Amino acid sequence: MSNFSKEKKIIAINELGNFLSNPNDALQALIESARNKNAWFTTDEVSKAIKANAQMLNADDVNRWLSKYQINETNPKKIGLILAGNLPMVGFHDIIAVLLSGNIALIKLSSQDDNLIPFILNKLIEIEPLFKKQVEYVERLENFDAVIATGSNNSSRYFDYYFSKVPNIIRKNRNSIALLTGKETREELALLGKDIFDYYGLGCRNVSKFLVPKDYNFVPFFESIEPFNPILNHHKYLNNYDYNKSIYLINKNKHFDNGFLLVTESDQLTSPLSAVFYQEYETINEALDYINTQKENIQVVVTNANIDLPTAKVRFGDSQNPKLWDYADGVDTMSFLTALN
Repeated sequence: MSNFSKEKKIIAINELGNFLSNPNDALQALIESARNKNAWFTTDEVSKAIKANAQMLNADDVNRWLSKYQINETNPKKIGLILAGNLPMVGFHDIIAVLLSGNIALIKLSSQDDNLIPFILNKLIEIEPLFKKQVEYVERLENFDAVIATGSNNSSRYFDYYFSKVPNIIRKNRNSIALLTGKETREELALLGKDIFDYYGLGCRNVSKFLVPKDYNFVPFFESIEPFNPILNHHKYLNNYDYNKSIYLINKNKHFDNGFLLVTESDQLTSPLSAVFYQEYETINEALDYINTQKENIQVVVTNANIDLPTAKVRFGDSQNPKLWDYADGVDTMSFLTALN
């Protein structure tokens, strides 16, 4: 693949980003039909994922990303990729990393999301045919040199066992949290709604828990997120909301309820769909202690607090808009891939 220059790749990736910014009729039809395969993949949510990937795949960011790494393409490795299906195109970053590192992607698609990625990769190959020899779709992983697998905590135990003899990145369940100080503006609290409700809260970058100062007033938060009320129009979200609300009422769990989101106190990190947990702190150091104890389970912390954190920190509304170098679980995928060659 030595005739496939870095410059050629970046031009092609940038062109793909432009295409995703302005989907043609065929891609638009695929976006609109995605819910037939996965009821969570509504047109709005799939469009949101396409747009997020489009913003990521620009020449300036790709150049900045790749400038950190020494890429040697003389000895490409076969990288098994087991993709999750909780969000649209959730494994696309791993594929792009494999392609730009000069390796070969053996792609095991999720049955929940097996149309979008092949269509978009076909477009990339149409833009630059040299990518074709780097892409294979597989039903079962065989003859691989390394693996990147994303799944649940249960499946990760299987992955750890099955792939223990090769270099691997195994991703488990994670959640994101918001560290609130009580000094957030209404605009920031409204943006926090995106961090909670984008993709219906199904992703590891969705906020599932608040850390709040003692006696925090939730009224400004609930008033600020009122525009997200139409989320109840999705029957699966509504079913989750009704079910969790009934459980809280039956068990007499103290909770706040604005009609489409339940907020209840818990020291747990992972809240059920349609609910967010909260935990009070006396001092910011107490909040930091909690983050430190949970850092292996936290994807990002959404906050405007001017403090150093042991995890990735993002601004309100940005949890679902990672850059190419914002790696899942804080594991540098590109370093892993370039070290194999």
